[in-house]
Amino acid sequence: MPFLHESQIEREADLLLQEFGAKFYEVTKPPVPVDEIVELCLQLVLEYKDMKAIFPFADVHGAIWFEQGTIGIEKSLDPHTNPNRLGRYHFTLAHEVGHWRLHRPYYLKNPAERLLFDDGSPRPDVVCRSSERKRPVEWQADAFAASLLMPKKLIYNAWSEFREGDERPIEIGEIHTKQAGMELFHRGRLASTDEEKDIAAKESYCRPLADLFEVSREAMRIRLETLKLLVRQRAATLF
Repeated sequence: MPFLHESQIEREADLLLQEFGAKFYEVTKPPVPVDEIVELCLQLVLEYKDMKAIFPFADVHGAIWFEQGTIGIEKSLDPHTNPNRLGRYHFTLAHEVGHWRLHRPYYLKNPAERLLFDDGSPRPDVVCRSSERKRPVEWQADAFAASLLMPKKLIYNAWSEFREGDERPIEIGEIHTKQAGMELFHRGRLASTDEEKDIAAKESYCRPLADLFEVSREAMRIRLETLKLLVRQRAATLF
């Protein structure tokens, strides 16, 4: 699998949004309609599956079958029955779209190597386990998902409005000042270390943006860090 720079991945996500805009309508405000992109623009089949039954020894959120044009999503992420998982669902779906756009040609080159389940049905080409997020193909799909769901232009516009016209990045110290006296929770428990407190403070601060884009607070926090809008310290300027 070739190395892909973040800028290449960002361009591919932007290209997909342009294709959707040309065929259907331009996405000018959040949230990005990833379901429509999947089913209308890419014409892929979306299925909710009991991933724990299919893969009992792995924590699988999503999978993709390239030849069949099918994306499988863990059924517990279905936002119709679990609306509190909407952000996770959107990111998992966009992650699988990343595999479709970035990696499909490389998997389709070797059709004879595809494996089958015991009942003869095809195994997915890519299985996305939560423990494998640092593998190159998984990192690339994560980066694609972030770029698709939170495009730079929409983020910058939303950031300016959220910050009441202040387009500058915000420092972690300023966030802590704004949240003085608040209890900070990290992954369901009270934050204890400085790192956990910083992460919890940033995710609490960016919650309105996460809700606006219909992504998780974690996904929004990472995207804002990547775009250098959440920083440890602002760069010095002459003015």
